[in-house]
Amino acid sequence: MTTVIFQLICPDRPGLVSRLSGWIANHNGNIRHADHHTDEGAGMFLSRLEWDLKGFNLSRDATSKGISDLAISLGGKAQLHFSDEIPRVAIFVSKQSHCLIDLLWRVNSKEMKMMVPLVISNHENLRDICEQYKVNYKHIPVHNENKLAAEKYMLEILKEYKIDLVILAKYMQILSPEFIHTYPNIINIHHSFLPAFKGAKPYHRAWERGVKLIGATAHYVTENLDDGPIIDQTIVHVSHRDEVEDLIRKGRDTERLALARALRFYLRRQIMIYQGRTAIFA
Repeated sequence: MTTVIFQLICPDRPGLVSRLSGWIANHNGNIRHADHHTDEGAGMFLSRLEWDLKGFNLSRDATSKGISDLAISLGGKAQLHFSDEIPRVAIFVSKQSHCLIDLLWRVNSKEMKMMVPLVISNHENLRDICEQYKVNYKHIPVHNENKLAAEKYMLEILKEYKIDLVILAKYMQILSPEFIHTYPNIINIHHSFLPAFKGAKPYHRAWERGVKLIGATAHYVTENLDDGPIIDQTIVHVSHRDEVEDLIRKGRDTERLALARALRFYLRRQIMIYQGRTAIFA
């Protein structure tokens, strides 16, 4: 059954829950989920409400207008989604296949409600995998001399395929501010438990420090490297007997899981971003 998903961030004040639920009830909405959070330090109120579309007496357009007016009256910002929306997703990869295979398998098994019409890579290595899943594969080499031209071509392809969301599944390239501005909700998987070991070769540096836990972080991409709002993190124990190769092997499992969970939160519209961090209503 299709549901309406409403997310609001506004200054905190008494009576907000009653005001929001009352607006939905006045239009014959049957609320399925209601999640709220007050950040006392910031004086902010966050709310995620989900109700049945069936029986609701406003059209989708009228609901969007009503929600916008409600958010303005509360001095906040709102987002409205419908659960039957299926985003078109492009996955960016380099040479490593584990995250790509995991995502394509989840989509193919209908575990994830999204379409993947396109994979873009700066190498040819993973073309066969995409052909098995009948996904278009675009090989676009990237190096220092052609980076801007390559990104311009990528953006043209993304527009051609009507892409809603970009996922960096071990892409291993830094995107320009212009690219990030065009697609502000890019999700990346980083192979460390951020903010520890930012940048390249985190498993090597973790091994050198003798850590007992390693992890992976799924986060939004910003202009600051590996510094975007964190969506999900997973960890695994390691020991003094583990070599770098063992950390990499164990780390692949954490990367797959963190990225899949982050995408599930995104697809269910359970993520809210404020003040550089996320609230996950899961």
